[in-house]
Amino acid sequence: MPRPVFLTVDTEIAWRHHRAGLDSASVYGRSLEPAGVGVTYQLNRLREHGLVATFFVDPMPALVYGLDPIKRVVGTILDAGQDVQLHLHPNWTAARLDDRRVAAPGNLTDYDRAAQQALIAQARDLLIAAGAPPPVAFRAGSYAANPDTLDALTALGFAIDSSHNGAMQPDLSMVDLPATQISPTRHRGLTEMPVSLIEDRPGRLRTVQICALSASEMRAALGHARLERHAAVVIVSHSFELANRAGTAPNMVHVRRFDVLCALLAEHRAMLPTHMLGAAPPVPLDQHDAPLTPNTGRYYWRQAEQLWSNLVAERAA
Repeated sequence: MPRPVFLTVDTEIAWRHHRAGLDSASVYGRSLEPAGVGVTYQLNRLREHGLVATFFVDPMPALVYGLDPIKRVVGTILDAGQDVQLHLHPNWTAARLDDRRVAAPGNLTDYDRAAQQALIAQARDLLIAAGAPPPVAFRAGSYAANPDTLDALTALGFAIDSSHNGAMQPDLSMVDLPATQISPTRHRGLTEMPVSLIEDRPGRLRTVQICALSASEMRAALGHARLERHAAVVIVSHSFELANRAGTAPNMVHVRRFDVLCALLAEHRAMLPTHMLGAAPPVPLDQHDAPLTPNTGRYYWRQAEQLWSNLVAERAA
């Protein structure tokens, strides 16, 4: 039986580029189309491999930069036949162009239930104004969601949340589910689609994310999900993740991981088909799926790869 895969891309204007005082074109470029390996590159790779993905778009920078940049990225994604859903970093609500230090509290969990609901409703309306269909799925910025977030989403008519990340508990992800919950579950009135995890060392969880796992770890995680009949796999990337942090050059370690992942999903599409969260098929709920267990060889290979990434790829001009 096929195991559905949800490849998700958190798509956002990076606060660090706004904070650096860059002009609006540079802020857009380094966040969404950095060094030729941003949204358009990812869309092209998905098209070449016949894959689909969900792009969680944060529209809140429109409060500072206007709606045009959000319209541009939303249009690019929709024109490629991919899925747009809602992402939200609330720090943009107080941001200013004349003083780049000003920000509102950065996580939804810094707000009470009523304030969270108002922020999510505002973000939803901005996303729709930018040309997206009404969103049905949500992911909090930095995975910073709690029970109030889920209750607010339910009240607003959302069907799916994908904020639960046990690797980020309890500091950021505060959804009231076990850290090892990786299978979809019906929770607080909606379907929670946790991000997938592996156990990279005994007792330590790590997100299945392009910048977090080596290609061999992602291959092993997908094989584990297939063999153990996981209800779903949720993979994370970002619009800027394939470039260095400055957004000025590709991080070829991350580019290779993304390319390998696309090739793997294309090769195994019969058993690991990709789906959009906005048109998600029914998935089994409340299975007791367990993360991939540690492997010393994979762990130390990634450590070496990360060292190269940090010392070489991240320093590229």
